[in-house]
Amino acid sequence: MLRSMYAGISGMKGFQTKLDVIGNNIANVNTSGFKKGRATFQDMMSQTMSGAQAPAGGRGGVNPIQVGLGSQVGTIDNIHTQGFLQTTSNPLDLAIEGDGMFAVTTPDGTAYTRSGNFYLDNNGDLVNADGYFVQNSAGEKINIPDNAQSINIQKDGTVNFIDNDGTKSAGQIAIAMFSNPAGLDKIGSNLFLTTNNAGYNGLTTAETGGAGSIASGTLEMSNVDLAEEFTEMITAQRGFQANTRIITTSDEILQELVNLKR
Repeated sequence: MLRSMYAGISGMKGFQTKLDVIGNNIANVNTSGFKKGRATFQDMMSQTMSGAQAPAGGRGGVNPIQVGLGSQVGTIDNIHTQGFLQTTSNPLDLAIEGDGMFAVTTPDGTAYTRSGNFYLDNNGDLVNADGYFVQNSAGEKINIPDNAQSINIQKDGTVNFIDNDGTKSAGQIAIAMFSNPAGLDKIGSNLFLTTNNAGYNGLTTAETGGAGSIASGTLEMSNVDLAEEFTEMITAQRGFQANTRIITTSDEILQELVNLKR
């Protein structure tokens, strides 16, 4: 069989994966705290028809002769660039301007998120949309008493409230730091889990240890750029189409070979 046919198949598979990544990005264009994906490719092994030869015997050197056998998906990266901030005027909507992630307590352990649409539950605990407790700098939950009259969250993550005795603090929201946030594992619901390659550096607070500041009354939106995604979609579509033409042409050549006997 022709090598070009299998190369075309590998190209189709790769561009299908790229379209899957682009489709997921576009589907989450309005998801708060979402970080877009990016598919990259690598060439597969090449078949060596003749090796390289060094200059010798009055002749110059000869380069190797190789035929590539197609492409494969190299990586699917998570791009952790800053998304734009959308003003909501809700004091419990929080966004991180800079590096770091919010830490929340789940039944399976600690997870991390850039989506800061938080709420107060019936007990006055600060939770995310799934009811997971937002952690303070000590890894504990943050509680606001029932008699609190107003809530204010500072840039450093300090949660203040006013009751009958005046202004009090309910703790400081934690910021988790990672040296390689692209190494985090997506688990859905805007949550990430740490991995062996994420470079977890522990919990800190906003505006310390390289962590960004917290903007109350805003939400960080998705960092997906629709214009870029549509451009990549066209490129992937044309690449997929070109690889189908390779298979079609290879099939026509095989048909000609079969017809030689007639």
